[in-house]
Amino acid sequence: MSDAADIAVIGLAVMGQNLILNMNDHGFKVIAFNRSVEKTREFLTGAAKDTLIQGAESLEEVCAGLSSPRKIMLMVKAGAAIDAVINQLLPLLDKGDIIIDGGNSNFDDSDRRAKELGEKGFLFVGSGVSGGEDGARHGPSLMPGGHSDAWPSIKPIFQSIAAKTDSGDPCCDWVGDGGAGHFVKMVHNGIEYGDMQLICEAYHFMQNALGMDNSAMSETFTQWNKGDLDSYLIEITADILAFQDKDGFVVDRVMDKAGQKGTGKWTGINALELGIPLTLIGEAVFARALSAIKEERVQASAVLQGPEKTTALNAPDWIEPLGQALLAAKIISYTQGYMLMQAAAKEHNWNLNYGAIAQMWRGGCIIRSAFLDDIKAAFDKNDSLANLLLDDYFSNQIHQCQTNWRSVVSECVAQGIPVPAMSSALAFYDGYRNARLPANLLQAQRDYFGAHTYQIVDGDEQWHHTDWIGSGSGIASTSYDA
Repeated sequence: MSDAADIAVIGLAVMGQNLILNMNDHGFKVIAFNRSVEKTREFLTGAAKDTLIQGAESLEEVCAGLSSPRKIMLMVKAGAAIDAVINQLLPLLDKGDIIIDGGNSNFDDSDRRAKELGEKGFLFVGSGVSGGEDGARHGPSLMPGGHSDAWPSIKPIFQSIAAKTDSGDPCCDWVGDGGAGHFVKMVHNGIEYGDMQLICEAYHFMQNALGMDNSAMSETFTQWNKGDLDSYLIEITADILAFQDKDGFVVDRVMDKAGQKGTGKWTGINALELGIPLTLIGEAVFARALSAIKEERVQASAVLQGPEKTTALNAPDWIEPLGQALLAAKIISYTQGYMLMQAAAKEHNWNLNYGAIAQMWRGGCIIRSAFLDDIKAAFDKNDSLANLLLDDYFSNQIHQCQTNWRSVVSECVAQGIPVPAMSSALAFYDGYRNARLPANLLQAQRDYFGAHTYQIVDGDEQWHHTDWIGSGSGIASTSYDA
């Protein structure tokens, strides 16, 4: 090869190819490599023709063609494949060289890889990449974390190819140590699950309660996208609902069985492990699981009864309330996601910049929306903000929306329209705003049947046990936090 390249990308599926083309557009010399040599050749004679992109047909050739420190980005399937490629690369690298995992890896794997490679003198970066094929090609949201010593070397490339905000700031910044980058990407995906489910619930209400057709629903989403709900997912929903081919509206022929690749599930699992009430995102994951048992639901629909069908509501009277319900629930989705990141930061000793994370998500990614400017402003104003709902902007928005939010959820319950995400968001809000919850009874129950003890409300920090059945026993089990 001629001049030394700035970076290599291993893995030439569509995301890898588009990132390479993006890097080339911004003046970086890139080496492209795929396990299948034929795929590399096809790329070089196809999409990469007449560019400065170089091809390599072996890992030895990849490493020989890179400037120091070598920067190699892996765009291969998460899991064992990442470890396999890393193990093949290490004998060919020098200490201080940088390996970047740009796949949808579990943050625990990234944390492990950072530790293992650090001990051997190499620098590992686990970077979330969001925005799909178009984002990769024209500007993704990038969330790098791992060894901070790697950041100065990859920063010019990453911030050049990343999406930009309206003010020109890159949607990419250093996230934190270890697996922090992939953790933030995981939370991003969890919020994405929640946003998509909320939109689907609004769509379901429009169909079943308001009797709206696809064209009317598309127009409603288009109008919503001009206000507080302005976002990529609202925008594409309008497009999807309007799209027709020779056989009519395509969305009506799509099977109602949702798929998932695991990141939403990971988000829920980590929330449970850290004790964070991530109820909306959890319900969004479960809603996909419920949709997947299509055949069983079809059988149940012939047996199980719901409320009597009513005349469709007057759609114009409900569009604004529905939009407000969607906005309020969306605020809860982001609130819970930020609660999880804050808990993880304490658990893993990460110094996360929450305002910067909002900016990373402002462009390029799937959950990009105008809404994120307000999140950034909230943390810029108070970088120790404990909860988004305690920021004036968000509390005011909830206060303005809550009456209609409650009306929409109540109407859905009355009509038998499932809104698990929207209703769980409301339940969370009502729980969070209550100074006293019925958990005192729950603790008494635990103490009754298991002598698990309880604390009292007068400020005494001691744990107490009551002999509820008069057995005379004062023996208590070990106290612990649930």
